[in-house]
Amino acid sequence: MQRMTALFSAALLSAGLMAAQAHAQQDPAQDPAAQPQAQAPAQDFSDDQLQQFADASQEIAVISQEYTERLHAAEDEQAQQEVRMEANDRMVEVVEENGLDVDTFNAIGHAIQQDPELMQRVQQMAEQS
Repeated sequence: MQRMTALFSAALLSAGLMAAQAHAQQDPAQDPAAQPQAQAPAQDFSDDQLQQFADASQEIAVISQEYTERLHAAEDEQAQQEVRMEANDRMVEVVEENGLDVDTFNAIGHAIQQDPELMQRVQQMAEQS
């Protein structure tokens, strides 16, 4: 159970990285308040989407650990930024390879933070895969 909590913590951390990059890529002229937030209610997620989230989260946890080590070894801010961008790109690829878009992944991540039952369902799916 502790491993699963760490896994989802890493996944949520990485989701935050992806959200930060997506936000940074937006046109600065756009009003961020006008952007819809990806916070769909938990019941809007299918079992397939939850399984995809669980699978992607497991891969992202490994990537997160690998890149955290590289981040600590980076010599300066520029090197750290390059490591973050590379890690983010890999995490986005993993999410998309597992059949989700980043907004849906982030929405599920947010939903499991708010809903302990949903988190338990996703943890069970991760343990079975």
